[in-house]
Amino acid sequence: MPSRLNPYINFAGDARQAMEFYNNVFGGTLMLHTFGEAGAAGSPDADKIMHGQLETDSGFTLMGADCPQGMQHNPGDAISVSLSGDDADELRGYWEKLSDGGTVSVPLGKQMWGDEFGACVDRFGVPWMVNITRSS
Repeated sequence: MPSRLNPYINFAGDARQAMEFYNNVFGGTLMLHTFGEAGAAGSPDADKIMHGQLETDSGFTLMGADCPQGMQHNPGDAISVSLSGDDADELRGYWEKLSDGGTVSVPLGKQMWGDEFGACVDRFGVPWMVNITRSS
């Protein structure tokens, strides 16, 4: 397998709901594994997600997990997830689902550089940027 770069997002106890939400947004195959399945059956974290991975039909990989007890959770401090390309219908569909229930900081629209761009924070506190490149 070639090297790849993909986001890995930590959640404060709602990783299952977030990863299922992203599965609904992007489609694909979702795998979820709990701390209990990894050997922490008696711990307070047993039902939390130790590792989640979404592989989409578009070739995206999104990973996520719940922060276990004792690990600080600071959503959105230093990362935004960027989606870009020229499939306007696909990207607008992602935008609609990601921004639903979230906070839009830049409405999706034509920008000074000629592309359509929007920025939002989804309902789980994760910042997203969507850029639809202009057609030549």
